[in-house]
This record gives sequence, structure tokens and C-alpha cells, in this order.
Amino acid sequence: MRSVQMGVMAALVVGVVGLGGTACAEKAMQIGDGMKVTLEYTLTLPDKTVADSTAGQAPFSYTQGNQEIVPGLEKALTGMKAGDKKRITIPAAEAYGLYDEKRKVEVPKKNLPPEVKAGTRLRATNGMEARVVELKGDAAVVDTNHPLAGKDLTFDVNIIKVEAPPKAAKPAKP
Repeated sequence: MRSVQMGVMAALVVGVVGLGGTACAEKAMQIGDGMKVTLEYTLTLPDKTVADSTAGQAPFSYTQGNQEIVPGLEKALTGMKAGDKKRITIPAAEAYGLYDEKRKVEVPKKNLPPEVKAGTRLRATNGMEARVVELKGDAAVVDTNHPLAGKDLTFDVNIIKVEAPPKAAKPAKP
């Protein structure tokens, strides 16, 4: 009887260890193209101001390789695993690009809302954002650079979860 109980106990231990091994394998999954990544982050600018953060909010999720985040950050996250924490500094050229003076354009005031003044943020129907830099006569100078263009960005990241892409459904056999 005792040997039967020992056999059952051994089977339970093997089952639990087996489950633990699976959980560990999932936890060890590395960030690569197609992976769904969930992370917490704080974005800091060169002057040490916090520009964005998930602190006190839900973590951020994206799919690696889908160009949903700045290129430099996507590249730096490659190979990280759930539980990894890292401070990553991304040069402006690999984030929102270098600041480009040519992206300042003159727009007739009649094409803008009447209450517009220097500093007003605008959003075009295509989603593009811009900022009114100056009003002069019948025109406004509008800066179409991204607000973070020309700035190096520092991300403090905590990788929460790395998940394999969903498997494509197999086509039904006729």
C-alpha cells in the first residue's frame, strides 16, 4: 500500500514539475518579431522631465515588428524577456527624427480656426498634429515636426509579458 502511495506522490511531483517547466518556458520567451509585448514604462526627456508613463495606469501592449513604437526602442527591446527591466536611451534620429526647419510652413489664417494663436496645437483631418509658432499678417507659421522631434528619449522599461503570436487557423479540409 505504501509503495502505491509513493507512486502516486511521485506522479504528482512529476506533474507539478512538468507544469512548472511549461510556465518557466513561457516566462523565458524572448521579444522577437510577431510577439505581443506588455510592458510598463516611463519616458524621460533630456531635461529630466517625464513626458509619458504608465505609472498608475494599465501597462502598454504592442506587437514587435509592426512599427507600433519608435524604431530605436523596438530594436533595444529585442531579446528581452518577461521580468527584465532596463533603462534605454534612444537618439532622436531613431525616435521621432531630427528636428527639421523645413517642416515649418506658412498657412493662410483663413484656413485655421479663428481662435488660433501662437502655441495652439492643431490636428488635421488625417490625424497629423502641428503647432502654431507665429502669426504674421494673414498667415500663420505652423510647425509640423513631432513635438519630440530632435530629442533623445530615455525609457525605463519593465517587461511584464511576452506572448507568442496567435496561431493562424488551419484551413478546413474539404
